[in-house]
Amino acid sequence: MAGPVIVIAGNFGASCGVGLSDRLGVDQAMKWRGRRTSRNIVDRRGSTRAAGIGGVGAVVLVLAGMFFGVDLTPLLQGGGIDGSYESDSRPNTIEDETEQFVGVVLADTEEVWSDIFANSGLTYAEPQLVLYSGTTSSACGTANAAVGPFYCPNDQRIFLDTDFFRVLSQQLGAGGDFAAAYVIAHEVAHHVQHQLGTLSLVNAEKQRVSQTMANQLSVRVELQADCFSGIWAREAQSRFGSIEAGDIAEAMNAAARIGDDALQQASQGQVVPDSFTHGTSAQRQEWFARGYQNGNPGECDTFADGAL
Repeated sequence: MAGPVIVIAGNFGASCGVGLSDRLGVDQAMKWRGRRTSRNIVDRRGSTRAAGIGGVGAVVLVLAGMFFGVDLTPLLQGGGIDGSYESDSRPNTIEDETEQFVGVVLADTEEVWSDIFANSGLTYAEPQLVLYSGTTSSACGTANAAVGPFYCPNDQRIFLDTDFFRVLSQQLGAGGDFAAAYVIAHEVAHHVQHQLGTLSLVNAEKQRVSQTMANQLSVRVELQADCFSGIWAREAQSRFGSIEAGDIAEAMNAAARIGDDALQQASQGQVVPDSFTHGTSAQRQEWFARGYQNGNPGECDTFADGAL
């Protein structure tokens, strides 16, 4: 594909009540209990913090909710979004099993990416992860259950309605604790891309090309995030011993369930490749597997000619 020369990963060298398992739909396998949790969790569940979004913006967000790992950055170019939001000042405490699980996964991503950045002479700025229920506000506009998990580069935060874990398992057929961890790791990967300047470069290029080409750029962003998620999985397995063979199978199943082709076929009975924004099931599996097998961000350059 003709397009911008974007060096994405080249800056890196090689990397060094009801139980949660019931809500996720499978027996617990991932070994996360009793481990360090991140200090970067913001728990807004039980509160409502809304900012305005209407018209076309709302429609786009609802459609985007069909996918997890949704990329909201194209909406940040202006129009339809009220950027006002309420900041958080109160300290957070881990209150339940779901929050502990999210906190452990986020803590693992912090350790992995901090070391990978440091090995290349870079500093990793840890993102915050906002847990909410129903509706909340962000620097990118209002988030609600229809949106799905997303990363907002304006405030460098990940937003997650934890009810999405149930949707992932029961409606999308991607059960398992590691499938849920994959969701978190994918959103963290968007933060990595933001730290490297990838998202701003891609968004600038999207303004200069056709909608079909812009969609193709979005696919490359999402597939790279899948590849980065695979790197995290490899490191989590080797560093923390928290991942077993069955967990990787859960991630591969999740990747298959949320490919553009699978979702379009299920929702509208036909597949429209020009409208893809995240990649096919096979592509998502391939790039996650590439990151997991190689452990090298340099192998995640989805923007290279012929990469897809």
